[in-house]
Amino acid sequence: MASDVLNVLMRWLHISSVAVLIGGFVFARLMLTASEKTLAADAGQALADRASTRFRPFALGAMTALVLSGIYNLLYSPGHTVRYQAMLAVKLLLVAHLFSVAVIVAKPGHPRRKRLITGAAISGLIVIAISAYLRRSY
Repeated sequence: MASDVLNVLMRWLHISSVAVLIGGFVFARLMLTASEKTLAADAGQALADRASTRFRPFALGAMTALVLSGIYNLLYSPGHTVRYQAMLAVKLLLVAHLFSVAVIVAKPGHPRRKRLITGAAISGLIVIAISAYLRRSY
């Protein structure tokens, strides 16, 4: 019984952390960049800097939770096929991209923030698609 509760807790932690991280990127790309365009250049840059600075602790927390819950989920669900492991490797490479962008875009005044966020949002949605596939294939 305690094992089932821990499994559910770890799955919830993994999914909610993904929602925070990738949801933050999608929100930043679709809403925040549109809001920046309606402001003066310096005000738009200040808005982006403040938003990214405030997102940083959430992103770091989500990344930590993803690593911990991901390791737990992988260790306690044995018997994966070679195809599963190959797709997992692709997923983890994309996750490394997401993690690095989350750290980089939080720096104030980053000149390529919009481009990086766009790539991270796309990579994040691909990670979700791969995860859906992996959930059904062992």
